[in-house]
Amino acid sequence: MKKVVKFGGSSLASAEQFEKVGNIIRSDKHRIFVVPSAPGKRFDGDTKVTDMLYGAYDLAREDKNFDKELEAIKARYQEIIDGLKLKVSLDDEFAQIKKNFAAKVGVDYAASRGEYLNGILMAAYLGYEFIDAAKVIFFKANGDLNSEKTQTLLSEALANAKKAVVPGFYGSMEDGSIRTFSRGGSDITGSLVAKACKADVYENWTDVSGFMVADPRIIKNPQSIETITYRELRELAYMGAGVLHEEAIFPVRKGGIPINIRNTNAPEDEGTWIVESTCQKSKYVITGIAGKKGFCAINIEKDRMNSEIGFGRKVLQAFEENDISFEHMPSGIDTMTIFVHQSEFAEKEQRVLAAIHKLAQPDTIDMESDLALIAVVGRGMKSTRGTAGRIFSALAHANVNVKMIDQGSSELNIIIGVDNADFEEAIRAIYTIFVETQI
Repeated sequence: MKKVVKFGGSSLASAEQFEKVGNIIRSDKHRIFVVPSAPGKRFDGDTKVTDMLYGAYDLAREDKNFDKELEAIKARYQEIIDGLKLKVSLDDEFAQIKKNFAAKVGVDYAASRGEYLNGILMAAYLGYEFIDAAKVIFFKANGDLNSEKTQTLLSEALANAKKAVVPGFYGSMEDGSIRTFSRGGSDITGSLVAKACKADVYENWTDVSGFMVADPRIIKNPQSIETITYRELRELAYMGAGVLHEEAIFPVRKGGIPINIRNTNAPEDEGTWIVESTCQKSKYVITGIAGKKGFCAINIEKDRMNSEIGFGRKVLQAFEENDISFEHMPSGIDTMTIFVHQSEFAEKEQRVLAAIHKLAQPDTIDMESDLALIAVVGRGMKSTRGTAGRIFSALAHANVNVKMIDQGSSELNIIIGVDNADFEEAIRAIYTIFVETQI
């Protein structure tokens, strides 16, 4: 059996956390490939190393002295080295970082050094081989992952290593320069490593015991999710459930590799299993609830819209021409509504409205702002009658006005639009009726 284990920043923030991670890895001989993040916060009010690197590089880019900031970063690593009693020096690495910062080699290089340095320390601590991600993970000129090249070279490197550490979050471009994934991208690295070595399990260790049915910042002590499918996770992750980077699903999904979300601080907890499919029934009708604030709706009306061929394409062309993606598009016979991120749309709204008038010639257009979208997701909804009705009932009892409801043909999720001000109350109402009372 092969297991790939990825540890988040909070799991590696200090020497004490490193020791917990070391104990976890050594407790299972099958945990042979390790993907570390950069050190996270050690306590409330602390700063993540990645943010410290961004700050230092900003000074370098402005031709200001950044020695003090770089020394503070070095001290963070030295604290880990001393705490673990490692015979490792990062002096040469920091000398190179200083040189490259001064040469302004790029913000992605700066951001990647947190994982790179932590990878060196983790390999030394475990006695594993260190594999620089820049030599095995590659991006195309347009910034997209070069999946084919990455799969080939990463597979070769892992096949030649019995046990190895591959730092997360970054790779390299065709010219050798460093390129990073989006924030939280170490999850993607772990997924790529799992696929490349044909792992049996990809364990993603963080500071929570898996996924919760709802956001614990809104619901006090929400129930945990034991098993969730890739499709359900994709829906929840896209709508804001932030335990796992949503792009991390694709590599392992293609390889049929399950993901196990675990808690570094509570390794005895089983966590959440993410699988392609399962015959296990959900504990509740729904699997999870997630959502985001900050949307606006553009409502377009035109008589006999439904009989006008190409009307929808013309409307969407107005958004495409202005580089705005849409989230949802519920429609009626003579109306259609486009939901977009308000922050992206605000500065371009008049250009988009003018384009819609020019291309589609609607009768009227009106807009509504400060909206939130909530996704109620669950494989159990397909075989349960009245799910939408229960949602409406719960929201009505909570005095929440529903602005929009959209359900896909897969019956895997229902999207509800409400006012930003009703967002938390709506989630509490839905959670109560499906989880706490199970009416």
